[in-house]
Amino acid sequence: MPWSERKGSKTFPLSPDTQGGNDSLSVHFAERQVGFPAPGSFFFSRHELFRTDHFPCQLQETAEYDPFLLFSTNLKRDLAGEQPYSRALRCLDMLSLPGQFTFTADRPQLHCAAFFIGEPEEFISIHYDLVSIDCAGGDFLKVFDGWILKGEKFPSSQDHPLPTTERYIDFCESGLSRRSIRSSQNVAMIFFRVHEPGNGFTLTIKTDPNLFPCNVISQTPNGKFTLVVPHQHRNCSFSIIYPVVIKISDLTLGHLHGVQLKKPLAGCGEIGDFVELLGGTGLDPSKMMPLADLCYPFHGAAQVKIGCDNTVVRMVSSGKQVNRVTFEYRQLEPYELETQNENSIPEFCLSSL
Repeated sequence: MPWSERKGSKTFPLSPDTQGGNDSLSVHFAERQVGFPAPGSFFFSRHELFRTDHFPCQLQETAEYDPFLLFSTNLKRDLAGEQPYSRALRCLDMLSLPGQFTFTADRPQLHCAAFFIGEPEEFISIHYDLVSIDCAGGDFLKVFDGWILKGEKFPSSQDHPLPTTERYIDFCESGLSRRSIRSSQNVAMIFFRVHEPGNGFTLTIKTDPNLFPCNVISQTPNGKFTLVVPHQHRNCSFSIIYPVVIKISDLTLGHLHGVQLKKPLAGCGEIGDFVELLGGTGLDPSKMMPLADLCYPFHGAAQVKIGCDNTVVRMVSSGKQVNRVTFEYRQLEPYELETQNENSIPEFCLSSL
């Protein structure tokens, strides 16, 4: 199926370099009919594209390519059974297809990142095939377990099983002793800097099955998912980077029946096992606005409309029981963003879209 394409350019101010720079990133984009938001929404912020506040590198390099190139499901199907997919890796890139990717600097590339995303039920595995960088000269290649966008992390520190410092794996420190690195969820990324033209690296990206996916970023604006936490004391977030309608059809927590909307002085925190709906413009669920708590199990339908750039279904589990929530979601149509529904949560996010 051919992609429909609309090209243009935008310039986004980035946070200043630690040495005093204040450049901007000029991004030429192509809007394709695949499962990620159009430029101007979540990833292409009106204020800044990336701020790596939790990382020493700032992305300020000028890019002359589409940094968020994703492949359609048709392409994935067509490639099945063929030779592993292979292409050059760009300084700013996004990949949703396993394969082998090679980055070779044609000039000093100082502020680069590549984002990897799989299906919800997959881990991402990154394998170093070949690395030729000058660590002593200031080059680096670092894997981050999750994503960082606009200074915010997914999964949040509250939801990830590792402390933040252990989520970074630095090639210049570990070398090939950690030749293969597997993510804890369906997203991972790398930061890299290469000064000398001709230097670079080759990576092989694979996916492994995840029987109990916990933290997920959805590739698509529409879908259905069941989040299960089996007797584990952990928090799990499912992130949908679109304004959506969410229909929750089943919630199993082992309590009474009902749905409780979030109130200023009331919530589900004292119960220990609950599902909350969050909304906001950033990536980190811990920094988003709590919109509703679902404290008690039910079967039926509870539907809410959330007009935010990012919507998260987050399950908090004490580990004392098996918790399960099933929900469907679809992207809101433009006309729906302009009208209120009596079953909707107050849409404070609409002004930011």
